[in-house]
Amino acid sequence: MSTAQQPRQAPAVVKLGGSAVDELDGTWWDDLAELGRQRPLVLVHGWSKPLKKLGARHREPSAILRDRYGNQSRWTTPEVIDDIKTVSARLGAEVLQRLQDRGLRGERLLGSDGLLAAGEAERWWWRDKQLVELENLVGPVTDADPTLLKDLEPGRPRLVTPLARNPSGREVNTDADRAAAALAGAVGAPDLVLVTDVTHLLIDGEPVREIGAEAAAAFRDKGATGGMRKKLRAADEALQRGVARVVIGSAPVSDLLAARTGTVITRT
Repeated sequence: MSTAQQPRQAPAVVKLGGSAVDELDGTWWDDLAELGRQRPLVLVHGWSKPLKKLGARHREPSAILRDRYGNQSRWTTPEVIDDIKTVSARLGAEVLQRLQDRGLRGERLLGSDGLLAAGEAERWWWRDKQLVELENLVGPVTDADPTLLKDLEPGRPRLVTPLARNPSGREVNTDADRAAAALAGAVGAPDLVLVTDVTHLLIDGEPVREIGAEAAAAFRDKGATGGMRKKLRAADEALQRGVARVVIGSAPVSDLLAARTGTVITRT
């Protein structure tokens, strides 16, 4: 069969947790590069840990806002957007260099350059035990335009920094897990892998190897907290966008895709 006749290989979308990248050793990157040689690869990165390292103000409790529904968000001003871009450029260069050292020449894309769209942010936040109106340059991802990813192919990974544009055209911070979910749906990926610093989803202290979307959503709303709550929301959104399964874990991606470890979330 000629190259032109070969079926298009399904892309894989992998979200790299901002707190996990420093902990990934050489064998983990070897494994990711091997996947990238076999399948088109879209990577989405977080930035929480490098942003906290950049300046003390990003580590202070006042840097995080909580809305009237209990959801947390980084208080994002234009200055914070600039800091996110600074640490993301460094992190992106590091990730792409690791892949280039293994024979893959990747490209970094800003989600705010036409790739990701976000909705309006919540405006009422708790400050000093009172709900006050604050501008916060964040927004939930509402859509992903795959035009910039139309020529995906093995050997040429894309790394996406999950900034977005809101309805008024402003550049905003958005959740990297949910951005990865939107991108997975947009490029027709059967798999979304959320690489984090925990090995499994835990329910009542027990690791969960596989769970359906309905049960995962129920646990998200009643038992999950913090980052895992966001990951389960992202998983649900990915499945609704046509992704067949979402895997959460801290192992090499090939092990997660083969369900040898981690937690697999499926539609049923």
